[in-house]
Amino acid sequence: KHTNANANNVSSQSGSTGKLECEVEPENQQQQQVFLRKQGLRWSELLGEDFHWCRRRKPVKPVAVIETPTVSQTAASYSRNVLAIILGGGAGSRLYPLTKKRAKPAVPIGGAYRLIDVPMSNCINSGISKIYILTQFNSTSLNRHLTRAYNFGNSIRFGGDGFVEILAATQTPTPGGKDWFQGTADAVRRYAWLLESVKIRQVEDIVILSGDHLYRMDYMKFVQKHRDTDADITVAAIPCDEKRAGDFGLMKIDATGRINDFAEKPKGEALEQMKVDTTILGLSPDEAEEKPYIASMGIYVFKKDALIELLNEKMPTANDFGSEIIPAAAEDMRVQAYLFNDYWEDIGTMKSFFEANLALAQHPPRFEFYDALNPIFTSPRFLPPAKVQNCQVTDSIISHGAMLEDCEVENAIIGLRSRVGKGVKIIDAMLMGADYYESEEVREKLLSENQVPIGIGDNTVIQNAICDKNCRVGQNCAIVNSGGVEEANLEEDGIYIRSGIVTI
Repeated sequence: KHTNANANNVSSQSGSTGKLECEVEPENQQQQQVFLRKQGLRWSELLGEDFHWCRRRKPVKPVAVIETPTVSQTAASYSRNVLAIILGGGAGSRLYPLTKKRAKPAVPIGGAYRLIDVPMSNCINSGISKIYILTQFNSTSLNRHLTRAYNFGNSIRFGGDGFVEILAATQTPTPGGKDWFQGTADAVRRYAWLLESVKIRQVEDIVILSGDHLYRMDYMKFVQKHRDTDADITVAAIPCDEKRAGDFGLMKIDATGRINDFAEKPKGEALEQMKVDTTILGLSPDEAEEKPYIASMGIYVFKKDALIELLNEKMPTANDFGSEIIPAAAEDMRVQAYLFNDYWEDIGTMKSFFEANLALAQHPPRFEFYDALNPIFTSPRFLPPAKVQNCQVTDSIISHGAMLEDCEVENAIIGLRSRVGKGVKIIDAMLMGADYYESEEVREKLLSENQVPIGIGDNTVIQNAICDKNCRVGQNCAIVNSGGVEEANLEEDGIYIRSGIVTI
């Protein structure tokens, strides 16, 4: 088949079919001949009459290209009027010595993460892009991590108005403004003027979060429940049995889920009086019978106007949300409970921190960092994969950049850049890893000078212990609490024991 150079798509092969494109389709043979003459063709040149006339399509020029946003417009617009405030906590004395040089939310967990990554990731996965973090003690490490991991830049990903800002304790000319934060409510009150600023004028609801909990939660479901009930305050609650109930602040609710009573760590008869019908919040009858108590998670949603009124007008001297603001507000404001029936752990003590970490290596784990739809984010480090040579590893997590050789690891967390020598046994332990590598030359020089390089030396045994970052443990050591000591302060020797857990 050949096409005439003067007419597109016109076949010159006898008996074939083709088409002639024109602006206006000819209605009769005379119009067809006129069109052909304009194209330099004669009717007789077309060998056959089986041709189809059609209108030429006008070219369409694209005006703009629209890319699909990473966060859906519906979710982004829905959460645009929500602000999150993450409380960095106090001195973290119950986690000492892990909080000796870092804030509690900056304590490493799970081999590669920090505690602050949990609420931050929950916010991002929920579409909440306006985030304040209140800090006070040892905040340098926390500030560095937040800057590296959660720099939203110009916030294009969240529509241009997202931010992550650190609000440190500072002195002000207001009454009491030269003191440290006195509690959770006092910390938010010191920055209450920000809640009325033009920058967050669209915000209607404020989520108050803690920086030392381990859980995965969609905060917008929490906020939606708050809005559906037209509550002034909504408190997140977990159902619990009698064994755990005495360790938490408990709440009682009416038939609508409205909170009408509180008790802080009740025992005996007081505990019995705090039982509630948890089917009201959505539990099945069997679950409700097993877990007849609801405990506050220390997570709240406030209407912005209600929060400002409580902090500045109604209770200007109250320092804590859980023990002061919430119980007093329940007397004349609508305070609702929101049930969270999933894994949640308060990482407030050395024992809970240690057990929560080791539980991550169980099969199956109660909490899973590996979730493609709702990942836990952290700072990118660009480290090589872990290097494991001739090792026996059971129920453990080994982080990237770690190097293990001819050792045994059982029920343990091996952190970033960890170095574990030959013949080492690590059982029920957590190595937090290191902030940097030591070159082979440096390591050999240290050993030649009878000093200890970073990592765990050959033929060492570590059991029921935590080795903090950049820890140096020599060869042929045994870090085992064989005497069953519960509490000991040997900080000058680099050893601290809390709840029977040895920390190096």
